[in-house]
Amino acid sequence: MKRLKNQKEAKVKKLQFDKKLFYLVLFLVTIGLVFIADISTPQALNTFGDKFYFFRQQTVWAGVGIVAMLVVSNIHYSFWKKIAVPFFFFSVIALVAVLIPGISLKALGARRWISIGSINFQPSEVIKLALALYLAKVAETKSKQSLAFFIPLALVCGLIMLQPDLGTTLVVGLIGVVQIFVAGVPIFHFLGTLGLGIVSVLVLILVSPYRRDRLMTFFQVSSDPLGKEYHIRQVLLALGSGGFFGLGIGQSRQKYLFLPEASTDSIFAAIAEEIGFIGSFALILLFGYFVYKAFKISANAPDQFSRILSLGITTWIGGQMVLNISSMTALTPLTGIPLPFFSYGGTSLLMILASCGILLNISRYGIQSNRHETKKITSRR
Repeated sequence: MKRLKNQKEAKVKKLQFDKKLFYLVLFLVTIGLVFIADISTPQALNTFGDKFYFFRQQTVWAGVGIVAMLVVSNIHYSFWKKIAVPFFFFSVIALVAVLIPGISLKALGARRWISIGSINFQPSEVIKLALALYLAKVAETKSKQSLAFFIPLALVCGLIMLQPDLGTTLVVGLIGVVQIFVAGVPIFHFLGTLGLGIVSVLVLILVSPYRRDRLMTFFQVSSDPLGKEYHIRQVLLALGSGGFFGLGIGQSRQKYLFLPEASTDSIFAAIAEEIGFIGSFALILLFGYFVYKAFKISANAPDQFSRILSLGITTWIGGQMVLNISSMTALTPLTGIPLPFFSYGGTSLLMILASCGILLNISRYGIQSNRHETKKITSRR
C-alpha cells in the first residue's frame, strides 16, 4: 500500500507545471485579443470591408495556439532533442522557398510568407524555435566546436536578410548569441563572432536607404514629418495623446489609419494611447514577470539541453518584447518587430504559444520544483 501511494504521489508530482506562467500566458493572449478587436477595426474595415476580420483570424490562431501549448506541455522535452536536426533543416528549406517567386507572397517590399491554400505561413517565425532547438542540441553534444554553432546561425541570418527582414535577423542573432555564450564556446571565438555580427548589422543598415533613413531619423527628427519621419512622429503622437491615464479603451484616434501598422508592429503605441502611462507600465510589468518566470525555469532546468533550450525561448520572446517596446518609445530605431501575444499574426502567435508549452513541460522537471514537491510529500507523511 505504501509503495502504491508513493507511485501515485510521484505521478502527481510529474504532472505539475508552472501554473502561474500558464495563467499569465492565457491572460496576455486574452488582453491581446481585446486590443486586436479594438485597434484593428479601421484597417480591417478599410481593407476587407469587415471590421472584425483581423479579430476573427487572430482568435482562431489563438485557439489553435492554446491547444498546441497544452499538447506540447505534455510532451517530454527530450522529444524535441530527437527532431531538432530535421526540424531545423525543414525550416531552412522553408526560408529558401520564401525567396522563390510564385511560391512566396511579397508585401511591403519583402518576401516573408508562403501561401498554402487560404493559410499564409511565415517561415522566419518557425526558424526562431527551430534554431533554439538545434543550438541546444549542439550545446549538449559538441559544446566546444564553435563552427557547429556559428555556421547554422550565419546561414539563418543570411537567408532572413535576403527577404529582407533586419528586425527578425536581430532577434534570431540575439537567440544564437545568448545560447552560444551559455554553451561555453571559447571566449575569443565568441567575441570575434559577436564583433563581426555587429559590423555586419551596421553595414546592412548603411547600404540600405530605407534602413539608413530610419537610423538617421532616430538621431535627428526634424526635416520630413510627412515622409521618412512620419511613422515615428505618429508613434510619439499616440504616446503623448495617451498621457498619464489614457483616452480609454476604444478611444484611440491614431488607429484610424494615421498610425502605420497599428495592429501589428505598432500596436503598443495604440495601446498606450488608450491606457496611458499607468496602464502601459502595468503591461510592461506583466511582460517582465513573464521573462522572470521563464528565466527561473531555465535556471532550474534539469540538464544542459533543457537549460539552453529554455534560455533560447526566453531570449526570443523577451528580446522581442524589449525591442518592440523600445522602438515604440523612441529608445531605439524602428525595427518592425511584432509584440509577442499582442501583434496580429497567426504564425508568430502559434509558435510563441507552442514554445510556452515547451517551457511548461521543462518546468515539470525543474530541480527547484522537484525539491519543493519532495518536501510537501515528506511533510504529509
